[in-house]
Amino acid sequence: MLEYLSISSLGVIGQAHVEFDPGFTVVTGETGAGKTMVVTALNLLLGARADAGAIRRGADRASVEAGLALRADHPALDATEEAGGVVDRDAGTGDQGQASVVITRSMTESAGSTRSRATAGGRGVPVALLGELGAQAVAVHGQTDQLRLRSTAAQRHALDSFGGSELAGALQEYTDLYRQWREAQTLLAEISENQQDRAREADALQRALEEIDQAELTRGEDEEVRQRIQRLENVEELRGSALTARTGLSGSDDDLDAPSAEALVEAARQALLQGPDDEMLTQAAQRLGEAGIVLADISAELASYATGLDEEGPAELDAAQARLAELTRLMRLYGPEISDVIAYAETHRPRLDELHSDTDRLDELAEDVERLASEVTEQAAKVSELRRAAGEQLSEQVTTELRALSMPSASFHVQVEPAAEPGPHGADEVALLLQPHPGSDPRPLGKGASGGELSRVMLALEVVLAATDPVPTFVFDEVDAGVGGEAAVQIGERLARLAQHVQVIVVTHLPQVAAFADRHLRVVKDADVDAGFTTSDVTVLEGEDRVSELARMLAGHADSDSAREHARELLTRA
Repeated sequence: MLEYLSISSLGVIGQAHVEFDPGFTVVTGETGAGKTMVVTALNLLLGARADAGAIRRGADRASVEAGLALRADHPALDATEEAGGVVDRDAGTGDQGQASVVITRSMTESAGSTRSRATAGGRGVPVALLGELGAQAVAVHGQTDQLRLRSTAAQRHALDSFGGSELAGALQEYTDLYRQWREAQTLLAEISENQQDRAREADALQRALEEIDQAELTRGEDEEVRQRIQRLENVEELRGSALTARTGLSGSDDDLDAPSAEALVEAARQALLQGPDDEMLTQAAQRLGEAGIVLADISAELASYATGLDEEGPAELDAAQARLAELTRLMRLYGPEISDVIAYAETHRPRLDELHSDTDRLDELAEDVERLASEVTEQAAKVSELRRAAGEQLSEQVTTELRALSMPSASFHVQVEPAAEPGPHGADEVALLLQPHPGSDPRPLGKGASGGELSRVMLALEVVLAATDPVPTFVFDEVDAGVGGEAAVQIGERLARLAQHVQVIVVTHLPQVAAFADRHLRVVKDADVDAGFTTSDVTVLEGEDRVSELARMLAGHADSDSAREHARELLTRA
């Protein structure tokens, strides 16, 4: 709902701040006082085009701000947060939770041009986003603009909502079938139209996977091969180092008297053992024994290593270099690392299976498309039947409302006709039509009806749709134009009925309508002769002040006793 509206330098209004309550709020005032500026301000907040002529005389800037309180799951809040705006969310979720967002619109006139700026949740946003927010939060029905249900999509959605759970279930089933049908069609067309390309892809993928499989790769193998090549290329140096180190550890077979590490360590151990008993020297001798064993093991390993190098010849080096070349080629084609090449084969093998099954899949997909097409057609017929039934009920109920709204000859029609082809929302084209009088052709809403008549048509429609397709806030600008007497009372009653479901704000000249409101706002005009312009303010009327305003609207004089008595009578009846 609309929590508040602040206006600055817009038209005749200098500064005004209005708090709104749930239910039915009426805005009244003398002609020219600026009542319509309330609707103008809301239209600006809903993305209407900025007009420099709306900026108050003497000011170079006009601004409007509003606070909206919506359900926590309302799509308008998500749109605001996606744009970077801040939403004040209270505790609770779903329908039980509430959230608030502030939107603003400003206009500045400079050098003959008008600049406009919009914000949502404190963040500058495109003006178009305000229109998106407003379309989901506030519905304005004015004398010249009927912003809600003007699109065919909105009219179809309204009818579907009115149709209830049975239509909703049938439509959901249709939507699922339609999606499956379109997906099957797309895949069939892709395979059929790209058979040669897919065959070439399969052939190339087959060769790639075969050569990867034949290579019998293991992760990290390339590094192992590089180390092996390095060893084979330096075999003489490696053997010389190993033998020299072994001689130093175990001695030389050619020079038996040459000192060796093993002999020196053993001599040191024997020297300690031959001395007097001492715990520290005994422990040192034991450790030297262990060191001797380690030195002997190392010497044996070096001898074996040197012998093994003798066995690895040029043939081994050639084989290792050839293996590295093969690995490098595969890595250049399928990944920078061996692990990437292995992963390529793992991830592309299912694709090859899919391509190999094209022939079988074409037959299966063709059968699926044919079957789903039949099911879509059958389900679309069910949806159409339910829509037509809902359309008849909606037409009858809205026409009944029009009778009470001083349009006795008018009738409302919901047209459900076959579309050229099935779409995601069914196989129907839905249109809401008005027949102004018998003998005339039903025409789309907005054509063939005056602004006041159209406002009454929209009121009748919104009253019927209120429980099934609600918008949080409705604004009606002079919905009662051209009517009076009992018809005006009927309009007031229906606005009050609509306000049981949603917030309703009405600009009116008729006391019969104003009497039904839960809250009464008056726009007061004050002409400043010295300044050369008129200013207006908005006040809340209660008690006798409200009686006086209704009396003014009835007789033109707020102090007329008979008018005041009539005003009290209207309030009592309402």
